[in-house]
Amino acid sequence: MPGSRDLDPSSSPRALLGAELRHAREKAGLSQEELGQRLFVSGSFIGQLEAGTRRLQAEYARLLDEELGAGDFFQRNCGAAAKSKYPEHFAEAAEAEAAAAEIRQFAPLLIPGLLQTPAYARAVFRAYRPTAPEEVIEELVTARMDRARILDDPTSPLLWMVIDEAALRRETGGREIMAGALRHVTALIHRNRIIVQVLPFGAGAHASMEGSMKLMDFEDAPPLLYFEGVGTGRLEDDPATVHHQRRTFQLLTACALSPGGSLALIEDIAQDYGHEEHA
Repeated sequence: MPGSRDLDPSSSPRALLGAELRHAREKAGLSQEELGQRLFVSGSFIGQLEAGTRRLQAEYARLLDEELGAGDFFQRNCGAAAKSKYPEHFAEAAEAEAAAAEIRQFAPLLIPGLLQTPAYARAVFRAYRPTAPEEVIEELVTARMDRARILDDPTSPLLWMVIDEAALRRETGGREIMAGALRHVTALIHRNRIIVQVLPFGAGAHASMEGSMKLMDFEDAPPLLYFEGVGTGRLEDDPATVHHQRRTFQLLTACALSPGGSLALIEDIAQDYGHEEHA
């Protein structure tokens, strides 16, 4: 299992907890697997806490204090590390996403959040929360755009998306917004910043018809898998499940159009939206 990185405890509350957890575990003479067994979690889970890629929940903070003789240190500090601008069901996944070295995602229903424009994101949130105050919608849009700042780095993380053709053709927010959203995706592709493959209607049945998934790999922590539904989400670190879904993603890429063919299709659809918008 990869070792935990040496976190800078001053960089964030989560980094502080990760560094202190590693120190306390090693002082107790326990491996990640041994400590995990005492908490009824995997050694991978402990490694992710130490690497700062997972959030420390209050229930585990209490157990860590007990098992490692840390007084109430972890319980006192886990609240600060848990604060997030993201919805509760997605907060931990968003924070892990920011630390990932590689992200592979299948998006069957909409353009992935990291690739969205503000106008497209606003239309998505308004559809999901039709009665929410405007300031709430704007806070959600701002948080989503903040996530996309990981694309400001020219090389990291590796971002590989398989997008169902249905997500490109479902008119969200109007034709002008769709044209802009798709042009934004193609601009990222032309910058060689992302890899995008479109899963066309002609592919028929495929390996992930039951939903979306996101695989996240880290330089110094075990991988994570994220599943999402309407208002719900779940992180999974079970090695067998991660391995199975990695194979699922490989099958999707085999059925999808090539990156070049995908770019051409997205550009064609964007052009169609633009033409009809001015018709």
